[in-house]
Amino acid sequence: MHLALDEARTALAHGDVPIGAVVVVDGVVVAARHNERERTGDPTAHAELLALRDAAAQRAGWRLDDATLYVTLEPCTMCAGALVNARIGRLVYGAPNLDAGATGSLYNVAADPRLNHEFPVTPGIEAEACAALLTGFFAERR
Repeated sequence: MHLALDEARTALAHGDVPIGAVVVVDGVVVAARHNERERTGDPTAHAELLALRDAAAQRAGWRLDDATLYVTLEPCTMCAGALVNARIGRLVYGAPNLDAGATGSLYNVAADPRLNHEFPVTPGIEAEACAALLTGFFAERR
């Protein structure tokens, strides 16, 4: 999660919401990204999606069933759907997303038996540090 926090801080340099994501396979980081919506003008440039794309490209395949995604904020519905489609092995996140969280807070896409893939979720890792980074970012904009 410390690497994901480092990625999140990188987003601050270009005015993006500080969210970072890291994909790990067998203890090796295969992708690390941060939000780039403001930087690219792309509404889908969430840290999770970018990290999944990089991991799939690095591994030459879209199935990430042996991978763990670490992300500083609970994924939204778009990102949770991407995790299902990537057949992610496991999700670990920091702060809950009470407004838009889709892996336990508002929805639970990760454990919906109607979908074709379910995955374990470990919430709350470094939650205070992850939340503080976001709180500070939004406090500066008010």
